Amino acid sequence: MAVHMIILKDRKDWLAHRNGRIGGSDCAAILGMNPYKTNVQLWEEKTGRCTPEDISGKPYVQYGHDAEPHLRALYALDHPDSRIFYTDNNMWLNDKFPWAHASLDGWLVDRNGRKGILEIKTTNIMQSMTKEKWNDRIPDNYYLQVLHYLMVTEFEFVELKAQLKYEYSDPESLFLNTRHYHIERADVEEDIKFLEKKENQFWEDIKSDHRPALILPEI
Repeated sequence: MAVHMIILKDRKDWLAHRNGRIGGSDCAAILGMNPYKTNVQLWEEKTGRCTPEDISGKPYVQYGHDAEPHLRALYALDHPDSRIFYTDNNMWLNDKFPWAHASLDGWLVDRNGRKGILEIKTTNIMQSMTKEKWNDRIPDNYYLQVLHYLMVTEFEFVELKAQLKYEYSDPESLFLNTRHYHIERADVEEDIKFLEKKENQFWEDIKSDHRPALILPEI
């Protein structure tokens, strides 16, 4: 079967498998849409010229990690007609795309037996620019990430649950806003094909050790 899941024994093993493939969080950099990392910097990481920064200990990353099981349980509570599955250190692979992997926050089977992806996001809204990225849409980097997951898994839909945390100077004024987004694969097939093409080109640059042209993100 083209699509299959493996379970790695621990995070160290998961990182070792991830380093030799393109993951969902890499897609924005490949397309020049990551303000924190260029496509060339990502290429240097994937070709072993530099080591990726370990951000696992940063407070916002740790918060997202700790919040994930609670938000997954809340999704299950709100959607009793869906079956939800999850295991730590999961990695989905597809023989059609040997350069790619997908590690999911959860996967679903709906009442009609269709398979879907559960993606969970947490973010701190501390600037108006960050808030605007969520206005009636999913931020580009998260949209590309779920497109990548659809490509790898060949599932039929995505459910994205996002918790936006608004923090102000007064700690008692904390405000949480939970949002839910549904994406049907049939509605984004052209975007998936476009992303597949760009990832394949990037992977060819990695295999041939060819430095790609720099793509600067739009300001």
